[in-house]
Amino acid sequence: MGGFFGAVSRRDIVLDLFFGVDYHSHLGTKRAGMVVHDRKDGYQKQIHNIENTPFRTKFENDIASFHGCSGIGCISDLDPQPLLVRSHLGFYAISIVGCINNADELINEYFFDQGHQFMAMSSGQINSTELVAALINQKDSLVEGIRYAQNIISGSATILILTGEDIIAARDKLGRLPVLIGRDEEGYCVSFESFAYRKLGYKDEHELGPGEIVKISEKGWETLQPAGDKMRICAFLWTYYGYPNSRYEGQNVELSRYKNGSALAKSEIDNGTLPEVDYVAGVPDSGIPHAMGYANACHLPLARPFIKYTPTWPRSFTPASQDVRKQVAKMKQIPVPELIEGKKLLFVDDSIVRGTQLQETIEFLYDSGAKEVHMRSACPPVMYGCKFLNFSRTNSGMELLTRRTIQELEGAEGQNHLDEYADGSTRRGQCMLKSICEKMGFSSLGYQSLDALLDAIGIDRDKICTYCWTGKD
Repeated sequence: MGGFFGAVSRRDIVLDLFFGVDYHSHLGTKRAGMVVHDRKDGYQKQIHNIENTPFRTKFENDIASFHGCSGIGCISDLDPQPLLVRSHLGFYAISIVGCINNADELINEYFFDQGHQFMAMSSGQINSTELVAALINQKDSLVEGIRYAQNIISGSATILILTGEDIIAARDKLGRLPVLIGRDEEGYCVSFESFAYRKLGYKDEHELGPGEIVKISEKGWETLQPAGDKMRICAFLWTYYGYPNSRYEGQNVELSRYKNGSALAKSEIDNGTLPEVDYVAGVPDSGIPHAMGYANACHLPLARPFIKYTPTWPRSFTPASQDVRKQVAKMKQIPVPELIEGKKLLFVDDSIVRGTQLQETIEFLYDSGAKEVHMRSACPPVMYGCKFLNFSRTNSGMELLTRRTIQELEGAEGQNHLDEYADGSTRRGQCMLKSICEKMGFSSLGYQSLDALLDAIGIDRDKICTYCWTGKD
C-alpha cells in the first residue's frame, strides 16, 4: 500500500508535512520521502528506508534544514519517492500510490525504442513512480499526461505532483483510494487520511471524485478535470487498513467496523451458530472494533486476552533471519493468563488472508492455556489476490488460505467452484470451513457475508470494489 500528504500555505509547512506524512505510517513499511519547495531556494528532498526505523526517527533530523511554503510526502511499500523530474512540462516532484500490473508492457511499447533508461530498484523492478512520470511527460500538459497515464495503466494510480508553489492531485480514475482536501486560515492540504489533517487544525474542504484532478494553491483549489461517474473504492479501507478516525465517502471507519461486527453476531444468533464462550476478543489491532460490535450485539463479555508489544518491535521491523522473525512474532504477543487459562474464547479478525500469522496466534493461545478458540472473520473468504492496489497481493492464488484448502480438498476442479466454497451454507463451503478449522486449530470458524459487509460500509455497493472476494470488478 502507501499513503501521502501535501500542503501549500502562506506560512512554512514543514512541520505540517512531517506530521501529516507520519500519520500515514500504518499504510506502508518500506520507504518514505518528503519534498519541500521554497520560493527562493527551490526544492529540498529526502528519502529514507523505514523498514526497521519509524518515519519520525528517520526524518526528525532533516526537518531542521527544510523550509518552504509547499511540499508533498509519502509512505510507500515499494518505490523510493517522491521523485524530482525535469521535463518539457517543467521541474516537478511526483509521488504515486497504486499498482501497475503492465509496467514491462508499457516500457516495451512506449520507451524501448527511445533509449529511455529507467531506475532499477534493489528488487530489479522498475520504479513505478518514475514510469508514471515518463508517461505523463509524453503529453503537452500535466493534466493531459495524468489522464493518459491513468488510462493505459492496468491497476491503479493516484498521483500527487508538486509544481513549485502548487500541488496537482489526481485521484485514480475509478477512485480506488481516497483523496481529500483540508483547509485552514493560511492554506490547504491534501491527504489520504482525513484524520491526519484534522489533527493539524485543517477542516474538511473537498473529497475528490473518481478521476478528478485538482490544482491546490495557498489561495484555494480548482478542478482541472471533473470526476467521472464510475467508482470502485476499496472495501478494505473500512475493513482493515483505513485508520479508525478517518471518513471516506462520508462514512467513518470505526463506526462501520462496529456495525459490521454487530451484524456478524446477529447473523449467528439468528442461525443458531453462536458458540458458548467466556469472552469475545479482537485480534489486535484492527479486529478490535469488529469484536466490540460483535460482543455488544450478542451480550457477551469483551476482553483482551493478549496484548501486542510494539514499543520496541514495530510493525515494520523485519529481521533478515527467519528464526529471528519467528522469535520476534512470539515476543510481541503478551498473554493475560487470567483471561486465557481454561477459557473458551471467540476472536474476531478483520480478515483471514494467508493465515500464517493467525496460525501462530492460535498456537500461542493454546500454549497459554486456552480451552477453545473460535474464529470469526469480519469479511467473506478472500479468494483472489488484489490486482488494483499493493494490498493482499499474491504471486499465486495458492498463497491464500482458502485457495490452498480448496486445492487440498478437490484439486484443480475445486478452483472452478469458488463461489460455492465462499458460501458457508453449501456442502463445499462447509467442507472448506471444517478443513480450515482442522488445519488451523479453530474450535469453529465463521465468515461475514458480503451483503452484511457492504451494508456496514454504508455507501452505494456498486461503487465498492469487492474483487478479492468475488473475482469481479
